[in-house]
Amino acid sequence: MVVMDALRGDASLWPKLLEIEAPLAPRGDVQSCHTSQHYKMVERAVSQGRGYLDVDTVVSLRSLDAALYAAGGACRAVDAVMKNEADNAFLPLRPPGHHATSERAMGFCLFNNVAIAARYAQRRYAEIERVAVIDWDVHHGNGTQGIFYDDPTVFFFSMHQYPWYPGTGARGETGVARGRGFTLNVPVRAMTVRREQRRMFSAALGEIGARFKPDFIIISAGFDSHEADPLGQLRLEDEDFVEMTRAVKEWAREACGGRIVSALEGGYNLETLGETVKAHVAALHRDDV
Repeated sequence: MVVMDALRGDASLWPKLLEIEAPLAPRGDVQSCHTSQHYKMVERAVSQGRGYLDVDTVVSLRSLDAALYAAGGACRAVDAVMKNEADNAFLPLRPPGHHATSERAMGFCLFNNVAIAARYAQRRYAEIERVAVIDWDVHHGNGTQGIFYDDPTVFFFSMHQYPWYPGTGARGETGVARGRGFTLNVPVRAMTVRREQRRMFSAALGEIGARFKPDFIIISAGFDSHEADPLGQLRLEDEDFVEMTRAVKEWAREACGGRIVSALEGGYNLETLGETVKAHVAALHRDDV
């Protein structure tokens, strides 16, 4: 995998990182965010050997294992941060998760890794009541938004190209019932200049921080908003992801003792993805960031 090759190939960074093996997520952790019918549907499709869960989402005989390891790894990363094994964590996950709703798989995603991790943190650790999910994938994290749309304990923020797949993520989508005001979408037009997009990101973090103090922060780190990615039309470069990482780290320092778990979402240019992820991980690692 290009991400792991890039990380392991950096002699100045890799020795400073702690590699932790992901466990399989128990069914109960997955069903904290997904219906039993959805879990059974994935099980059934996988048992048949190959099939489409939606037009983009193909499964094979090992897909359920891969999805359970991805979700289990996200929860294990929460443990690592909470138990002071690591200051923060990055998860090079496949399949990604942020399009998976409580009831269906879509957009390459079977189970919603970051949502499962957020619920796990709340259920497992009494000191974690409020979680912020920061999504900078080029596509809107519709699944994550939907899972927490009426929940004031999880603040969901997405900055994404709009209009674009999956068609959700307008500025007016802010939550419902008790969750109203705990979703913030920042739609970005295709080809928006980098400086303007970074300004929008910083302004959004300031807006959220003024009214929500998280006990834990999870990043849906999609790198398909990179200028070289084939599935998007945004123009971010590696240094922009570094600056956004720094901004989230600064907020985490002030709000929750630096607790961050970052999970890979999109990123489909194999020529650039490894270096971009490495820049993000290095920014997470550095003490001066």
